[in-house]
Amino acid sequence: MKISIITACYNNEKTIAASMQSVANQVGVHLEHIIVDGLSTDKTLDIVSSYSHSIKVISEKDTGIYDALNKGVAAATGDIVGFLHSDDVFYANDVLQNIQNFFIQSADLEGIYGDIQFVNQEGKIIRHYSSKNFKFSDFARGKMPAHTSFFARKTVYEDFQFDLSYSIAADFDQMLRVFKSNSYTIQYRPIRTTTMLTGGASTKNIQARLTLNREIMQSCKQNGIKTNAFKVYSKYFTKILEFKF
Repeated sequence: MKISIITACYNNEKTIAASMQSVANQVGVHLEHIIVDGLSTDKTLDIVSSYSHSIKVISEKDTGIYDALNKGVAAATGDIVGFLHSDDVFYANDVLQNIQNFFIQSADLEGIYGDIQFVNQEGKIIRHYSSKNFKFSDFARGKMPAHTSFFARKTVYEDFQFDLSYSIAADFDQMLRVFKSNSYTIQYRPIRTTTMLTGGASTKNIQARLTLNREIMQSCKQNGIKTNAFKVYSKYFTKILEFKF
């Protein structure tokens, strides 16, 4: 079994080395690391080229992260596809080995999702995001399984690409469509896959949060999921319980 990890980047010289090393450190698995770079003008590609694990680089202009991720999926040759953002790292060196084992143990399994954690700029863990209790009705509340914990067979991503009409919530929309289809066997597994740095595109400021939630409501509407602003914004009350103070 082969796993394809896709990392989209653009001028990420400050964080890309940790992400690259995190993939290079993975043990017991046959993998390829696909870097989709939006023509970085800093030292990002120099750092990428300094690593010797199985790397495939695509460096060309794109329309944003979701366009880059779609390109990565198209280039992937692995049986299983997962994403690692350019400022994130895998939680442990055996994450992909454990992911591989889940799929080997359940031949009919087409996707799994687990848990992640968030750290601040100083590396302190500030939030644990568990997908354990996720249910389909949570989409109407603007909630989804942790996307960077989602690993699926390539056919799933071929059938459900990221919709580029969404600037921030294409991952929410993609997962909603996958789960709504009922075409695949997708299950939760109790594994912490990823350590993410806070301050991503969807949470960096108030405007980003407003755009995210507007797009979430748009996706729900397009997919026949009844929701409203009160439901979507109420998720922030439950998220408080995930934070470490």
